[in-house]
Amino acid sequence: MLQELSVTRGIIETFSRELLDYTQVDVAVVGAGPSGLVAGYLLAKKGKKVAIFERKLAPGGGIWGGGMLFNKVVVQKDAKHILDEFEINYTPYGNDYLIADAVELASTLISKAVKAGVKIFNGIHVEDVVIKNGKVNGVVINWTPVEMVHLHVDPLVVEANFVLDGTGHDAAVVKLVAKRTDCCRVKGMGAMWVNEAEKLVVEKSGEIYPGLFIMGMSTAEVYGLPRMGPIFGGMFLSGEKVAKEILSR
Repeated sequence: MLQELSVTRGIIETFSRELLDYTQVDVAVVGAGPSGLVAGYLLAKKGKKVAIFERKLAPGGGIWGGGMLFNKVVVQKDAKHILDEFEINYTPYGNDYLIADAVELASTLISKAVKAGVKIFNGIHVEDVVIKNGKVNGVVINWTPVEMVHLHVDPLVVEANFVLDGTGHDAAVVKLVAKRTDCCRVKGMGAMWVNEAEKLVVEKSGEIYPGLFIMGMSTAEVYGLPRMGPIFGGMFLSGEKVAKEILSR
């Protein structure tokens, strides 16, 4: 016989065990967008303990809506190997582009990351960071609804060897560190220029402060790079680059 109490206890017990287990991780990724999902997947695939904290209810970042709600996205051929790695379907377009379905792309990135061992905590807001001896050592978390309605509820801490800012246009983690250190100044994203944006976002992604890495649109926001619109190869390659840098250390 099905019992309401069993349903409630099952949810509470299982989630509580997972959250407790992930209070200490190898890598804490902030933001479950394209760069965060790719980086998390590649790190987890190599046996690293990875948690992604996503402030929204649905992971996937800006992928879902494609371009102006035409739910297709563009990926340049340089990032074809990422689509192949995740077994995502695509259609060639011209000599340089691949067209993917936005819904398949987002859902597959999420599913593959989870199956590789990434734990995604959605509805959780990173409101601060832990800094010790000149290094970022973790994130300070609370429920997103607590932040939205400005309730005075103290947060909890997750320790991490590395923290990745994949918060997109917000560059939220870098801004938190910038308030407390002399690490950087967030310049704000420039006007659209697809070719330069896709190239520079990969080049500039990496460690910006000891223990803190930036990738994807956070990189564009911090360095004042051009924006690129609904082309996602740079996001994938940025996450791949950061994952490789962390694995090398």
